[in-house]
Amino acid sequence: MYTLYCRMYQRILKFISSFLTWRQPHLIEGDNCLYEIVPLLKDKKFRCVFIVSDKGITTLGLLAPLCESLKNENIHYIIYDDVIPNPTIETIENAVKMYRDHHCEAIIAFGGGSPIDCAKAVGARIAKPQKTIQQMKGQLKIRKETPFLVSVPTTAGTGSEATLAAVVSNRDTQEKYAINDHTLIPDVAVLDPVLTINLPPDITAATGMDALTHAVEAFIGKGNTNETTEYSRDAVQLIFENLYEAYSNGSNLVARQNMQKASYLAGLAFTRAYVGNVHAIAHQLGGFYSYPHGLANAIILPHVLEKYGESVHKSLAELAELIGIKQSYITTEEKAAAFIEEIKKLNTMMEIPSQVNCIVESDIPLMVKRALQEANPLYPVPQIFTRKDMTELYYQIKE
Repeated sequence: MYTLYCRMYQRILKFISSFLTWRQPHLIEGDNCLYEIVPLLKDKKFRCVFIVSDKGITTLGLLAPLCESLKNENIHYIIYDDVIPNPTIETIENAVKMYRDHHCEAIIAFGGGSPIDCAKAVGARIAKPQKTIQQMKGQLKIRKETPFLVSVPTTAGTGSEATLAAVVSNRDTQEKYAINDHTLIPDVAVLDPVLTINLPPDITAATGMDALTHAVEAFIGKGNTNETTEYSRDAVQLIFENLYEAYSNGSNLVARQNMQKASYLAGLAFTRAYVGNVHAIAHQLGGFYSYPHGLANAIILPHVLEKYGESVHKSLAELAELIGIKQSYITTEEKAAAFIEEIKKLNTMMEIPSQVNCIVESDIPLMVKRALQEANPLYPVPQIFTRKDMTELYYQIKE
């Protein structure tokens, strides 16, 4: 009965979503396209912009050219660079206060998924000042125009520059959850591969596998549309063709640009088709241990795909053929298994571990409970996992 309830909920949600407006960000892409932001902001007559970033970005000086361009055009800017991985409610509230104190009019999110998520949450609080972050948890709790948002990803993985989600961590309860609303989709997404040139190999690997997880979970789920299917397929192909090259030869701008595009396409796919049990499990690791999200997804993905069994054989066989596994003499099941092996192989080549080293056994029951609450009934996964299924998975990934 519970499975039936989940499937009915998902079908109704998919039906309703077909009537919603699914806008996409205005896309700016190409080498050094970062400099196209300032004329755009000037045309809109913004006098003060709020830049959300992190200490790593400011220390590397990646913001300096943008700030200089803003200064030259007499656009005032305020930098908030206290964002931490898995941004917390406290981090967001501090940023909200700074935005208000300086009477800012627009937001530039500059960095990886954490600054972009933080910037979205700031916009949500500005739009709905009477609501707390906790009260916005879940679906469509904002429904009001947020400040103009330009997202500038400096990694190629989260796809947050294309999505309606802001992922937030609550330190007090060790929860990590999403605020989902169409108004959070950025107005502009800037894909400048030059910004990713100095991304360390381990971050390149983890964020790239994050993008692959988005694309695969969107593709195998039951929430797909023709459009999201194509986005997922294109993203998977780009990732298998470019991720290892970007990892091993970080100065290859073509590979970097292709990975940014893959991340963006995967973001477009999962913002409508949703993710699945891989994310439900990974979010608990982020909430409990601040474990890097992309790394968690990379480790968990093959385990979950194997657990799904027959329910994903056909879909994974299609992806296997897409990346070149086309032998006519192997079965659909064998092609699916070969695709999973290619994921494991890619992880191994990029020195991603096969298990998580921080899981405390006594935490597993609560993580299982929260993972199931996140996944069901919202995520249109190929198979509804039971408590037993989810518990087994946590033990499989535990070192």
